[in-house]
Amino acid sequence: MWARIEDNNIVEYYDRKKSLVLNNVRYSSQIFTIWTDEQRKELGIIPIVISGSHLNTKYYTEHNHSDAVAEDGNSVIRTIGVKAADRVLEDINEVDEDGEPRLDPITNQQVITRGLKSETIQQVKNKQGYFLTSTDWYIIRKADNGTAIPTAIQTWRDAIRTDATRIENAIIAVSTMDQFIALHEHTYNEDGTIDQIAIINSWTEE
Repeated sequence: MWARIEDNNIVEYYDRKKSLVLNNVRYSSQIFTIWTDEQRKELGIIPIVISGSHLNTKYYTEHNHSDAVAEDGNSVIRTIGVKAADRVLEDINEVDEDGEPRLDPITNQQVITRGLKSETIQQVKNKQGYFLTSTDWYIIRKADNGTAIPTAIQTWRDAIRTDATRIENAIIAVSTMDQFIALHEHTYNEDGTIDQIAIINSWTEE
């Protein structure tokens, strides 16, 4: 990517190689391939250099990138990854401009924007259901003809339900973004091996 500057101000961007007409002179797209930075700079065209890295959008929202001509005038510095805010952890009961509950036109119930905690708890419930589905046939068989559920299967199913409750309670208990992120991160030993599996992934194996 490149930008063209005039009087130290950015006047145009080029996100791909293309031919240009500047000061009534046509230049082929080769100015972006075989020309040097110094040659392009004579036309006011300088490269865009990225500074920073994007944040994890699961947890944060970013400001739009900002561009500024570098002090030496040889590039445009595009700054990315500046946090605008944490994503919301708790549910928000939406209200209108008068502070009154904003109602869903179909259900006539107050509109609720789900926060990260609610979204993640639903994911835990979905995963619990996914795990249990693989052994539901034992339950159906018992109901159908009375065949006993193997002890190991019943023990595992009970453990999955216990896991789900434990993980959901851990999610409910957090009050900061750092605490929420910690639920998703393993802890490691000095040799790089996993010490503790991330709470969000700590399910009993079948």
